[in-house]
Amino acid sequence: MTKTRATLGSLLLTAAMTFGLAGVAQATPPGIPSESTARSELSALRTATEGSMSGYSREKFPHWITISGACNTRETVLKRDGSNVVTDSSCAATSGSWYSPFDGATWRAASDVDIDHIVPLAEAWRSGASSWSTAQRQSFANDLSGPQLIAVTDNVNQSKGDQDPAAWKPPLSSYWCTYAKMWIRTKHRYNLTAQSTEKTALSSMLDRC
Repeated sequence: MTKTRATLGSLLLTAAMTFGLAGVAQATPPGIPSESTARSELSALRTATEGSMSGYSREKFPHWITISGACNTRETVLKRDGSNVVTDSSCAATSGSWYSPFDGATWRAASDVDIDHIVPLAEAWRSGASSWSTAQRQSFANDLSGPQLIAVTDNVNQSKGDQDPAAWKPPLSSYWCTYAKMWIRTKHRYNLTAQSTEKTALSSMLDRC
């Protein structure tokens, strides 16, 4: 009888753990291409050395803009990428949970979460965005239709800074494939250039798909 109860307890614990894991929502931005499409788009990226940072400022990429009602882009992504997110009348997240696929951490406070630009604004500037209009840069900085924005752990996002995949990759190597596909799709959609070292790194990351 004792053995039966122990076995039943073990099964219940396993089920609870499984349910808990299944209940964690992982941020999945729209428009992530397949591996084969990503490889094709990577090949199509024009290879070029990075341009100058002269004249750059984050203010030249206006964000976060109002998306709907009181909700701006950051708040919209927090709701999209989180689980059981509750917001107040100003659209600020007051509760919920956020799983960061970059490092596998789960957070209960929105203040612990950053919205990462997969292709950083400064990286975009050096890759062609310096010649865009302010309206084009605003669209890029607030893009909800492609895989350019994602909710992740704040200090992980800060450690990334404006580095490309040749210099920085997500701590979880199991996410490198997805990260590469998002990076490639964003650069391809916006006709941005890529350095040869960047393209090599992205190709290696796709090998993990």
